[in-house]
Amino acid sequence: NFIIKLSALCLRKSKIQQRHQSSRRPAVPLGSRILTDPSKVFEHNMWDHMQWSQEEEENAKEKAAENSLVKVQWEDQDKYEREASKYWNEFYKIHKNNFFKDRNWLFLEFPEILPEKRREELKTKERSSEHTKTNSTNIFSHKNEMFEEGEKYWKKNYGGGSTSVQGYVYNKNQTKSLTDNSQGKNCGEELGRLESFPGSDATYRILEVGCGAGNSVFPILKVLCNIPGTFLYCCDFASGAVELVKSHSSYNSAWCSAFVHDVCDDALPYPFPDEILDVILLVFVLSTIHPDRMQGVVNRLAKLLKPGGMLLFRDYGRYDRAQLRFKKGHCLSENFYVRGDGTRVYFFTKDEVWNMFSLAGLTEVQNLVDRRLQVNRKKKVKMQRVWIQSKFQKPL
Repeated sequence: NFIIKLSALCLRKSKIQQRHQSSRRPAVPLGSRILTDPSKVFEHNMWDHMQWSQEEEENAKEKAAENSLVKVQWEDQDKYEREASKYWNEFYKIHKNNFFKDRNWLFLEFPEILPEKRREELKTKERSSEHTKTNSTNIFSHKNEMFEEGEKYWKKNYGGGSTSVQGYVYNKNQTKSLTDNSQGKNCGEELGRLESFPGSDATYRILEVGCGAGNSVFPILKVLCNIPGTFLYCCDFASGAVELVKSHSSYNSAWCSAFVHDVCDDALPYPFPDEILDVILLVFVLSTIHPDRMQGVVNRLAKLLKPGGMLLFRDYGRYDRAQLRFKKGHCLSENFYVRGDGTRVYFFTKDEVWNMFSLAGLTEVQNLVDRRLQVNRKKKVKMQRVWIQSKFQKPL
């Protein structure tokens, strides 16, 4: 058995080296497909850990400086700020849930989304079937299987006559026992206690800020539905986006609560208390907010985390292709732009990200610049992409 296992391991390593051209970098974080032979650039759609030359860096700076020369008029800037939710509502009205792909890479880069015990189970499962999973696209191809297991768990324990009480689920017998309890307690009081806030009886809680049409929500739910005691909150200030999430066939109020919320409004309460969240997911969201308001948003979110809780961040990086493509007249302020549809985007440096989260009292766990080369093989076009990926933890 030992010889068989050793042979299989060597074979796997050989295949991975051939596919990725280099085994010097780990698959996580940020991938391991390294371009070592420029003549093979069009063999894949994406190459990881790209290093920019000084000339490339200077060219990018020049392009950003050039497209920032003409600023949007102040009255228009004010309109984009006041009517931000309107533009995003129009975006989701047009595109619905067809614009963004599901983020099935989330668990690979952010395993902290899941409770620690479940993370270990997934690692074990990955190792046992690793010979068929050699890249980030199919490492979590068993997610549908986990979702099916979750639905079996649901039906077995609760059947078709279940009652969801703000994140805590009772089957018919359990509901009857609440009604007919021998202690003579008032059923309304008992249910009222449990309904104090959505997910009040969960032991592990996640919030996704800026959930959009649910491209992170549903990959997460497919896993969470098989983990008792977990609950997912998701919010967006575009009511149209929240409606898309709630109308999805996989949405279930037993595991998830989607709500409309403007994170820039400090006076607006969340539907749950402070310091109860284990994880906050902030993926391509902060960049849509005016730079002057970002720190306030991060400060408020930090208060929602329990001690030891983690904030997971991914967003656009400085000189990403999306920034360099803007024409003159779209720049609102330094590194902050408005798209043709009225939605806005900011491009970060990792130092800016570190400063924001540190000022909010969080401690750095990871803070990386993710430089990749995206390739259109049909058109033979190469595009430099830059993202920032970070993890910050609330001190115990």
